[in-house]
Amino acid sequence: MPKYYITTPIYYINDVPHIGHAYTTCAADVMARFKRMCGFDVFFLTGVDEHGQKAEKAATEQGIHPKELADNMVGKFTELWKLLNITNTDFIRTTDERHRKAVQYLFNKIEGTGDIYLGEYEDWYCIPCESYFTDLQLVDGKCPDCGRSLERLKEESYFFRLSKFGEPLLKYLEEHKDFVLPEVRLNEVTSFVRGGLRDLSVSRTSFTWGIPVPDNPRHVVYVWFDALINYLSGLGFPTDERLREYWPCDAHLIGKDILRFHAVYWPAFLMAADIEPPKRVFAHGWWTVEGQKMSKSLGNVVAPAEVCDKYGVDQFRFFLFREVPFGLDGDFSKDAIVHRINGDLANDFGNLISRSVTMINRFLKGRLEKPENLAGTDDAFRNSVEGLVDEYEKDMNDFAFYKALQDVFEITGLLNRYIDSEAPWKLAKEDEKRLKTVLFNIWNGVRIATILLYPFMPEKTAIIWNALGKRDAIESTIFQNEKIFYHSEELAVIEKTPPIFPRVEG
Repeated sequence: MPKYYITTPIYYINDVPHIGHAYTTCAADVMARFKRMCGFDVFFLTGVDEHGQKAEKAATEQGIHPKELADNMVGKFTELWKLLNITNTDFIRTTDERHRKAVQYLFNKIEGTGDIYLGEYEDWYCIPCESYFTDLQLVDGKCPDCGRSLERLKEESYFFRLSKFGEPLLKYLEEHKDFVLPEVRLNEVTSFVRGGLRDLSVSRTSFTWGIPVPDNPRHVVYVWFDALINYLSGLGFPTDERLREYWPCDAHLIGKDILRFHAVYWPAFLMAADIEPPKRVFAHGWWTVEGQKMSKSLGNVVAPAEVCDKYGVDQFRFFLFREVPFGLDGDFSKDAIVHRINGDLANDFGNLISRSVTMINRFLKGRLEKPENLAGTDDAFRNSVEGLVDEYEKDMNDFAFYKALQDVFEITGLLNRYIDSEAPWKLAKEDEKRLKTVLFNIWNGVRIATILLYPFMPEKTAIIWNALGKRDAIESTIFQNEKIFYHSEELAVIEKTPPIFPRVEG
């Protein structure tokens, strides 16, 4: 069985999960479900980043130990992932013993090659970004990434010889054009590397909350060197057999704000350790809320659990990928999600389901048979649907979720037009043989549209699957079989069903 390894970033524990966390994690879940459906053995990793000065500061402000803060926050993430039906294989914490061992092992290994060395560092440090910046990188004297004030820090530090890996990184980027997606992000990374790389500080002595540097516990490992290794420690690095099975990672899904760490530092660390880099890093955009940047001070942080409670879990998952192309920035608004639910789901797809099963129940007593004779319109209809399924498959593999959903709704449009042109209600009075063929074609089209929507809406599609008389569980379906148009099997009696997607108010 082919393997597929997908990850989210590990999320900082100094803040509660919001729409940005949900977006990345749902995207990984959509791909994980799709790949399983295509016959892959999927390993899907997510988790939390518990170390660093930012976490230590947040815990101090609350008067608790950082580990207590971490323990409290972990539950908030795992509860949300359960609510959102996230099917992660494992959940990694940077306080896990398995992770500590992996980090110290890799640090020792790279130090042994001479690519980590002890020196002294002085520069401007941004606590929220956990990053150092030079005078030339500052924007109006502030952090170029987040715009906050900086501290001038000087300390003894271990350094990673990042400057050594400029040419190898450029060569890798040139030979692997899909290593960073979307393309605009690849261009950003290439430009950054071409601008010249300085050696990177990979330890700190100004705080204590982190993994100690091997043989020098006065230093703790820099939080990004620590955090990135979760992608290996989650597979049991360095000794677990799973590493050989699933590495290199097929896709790291991240926000565009942490692209440099994943597409420059991470492959360089791996090259230094003689480990193959990941196959792909996909950096998606940010979400605004009602046209404004999301922030605590504005009080507009979107809590996914509240949105799900009001509009539904699957409706929320669907909205995230139907509203904006994956990779671009998006805007969350009540009007937008209501429009998607009432338009795409209630009016278009939901109404199609209701019409289809009602006609099959009413005109054929809920029982379908594979037709013997097909008309020319049937072949044209089938060819159009199969062409869109091929497009969907390509779009999904490219993480073009927005396009994949467009493909599904083109199929929905084809089905509605086919129903209107063939008019089963007239055939019920005039041509029973043709009626059976038309309703069988409609059922097949709806079945295919449903399986294409499954990765995005696992709960609702399971209900539709049952309404279509399917006896197997939708999550165990085999895509290669289900995408065949004239698919036939023994079905349960197809009954009328209540509305799958009730209309909602703002």
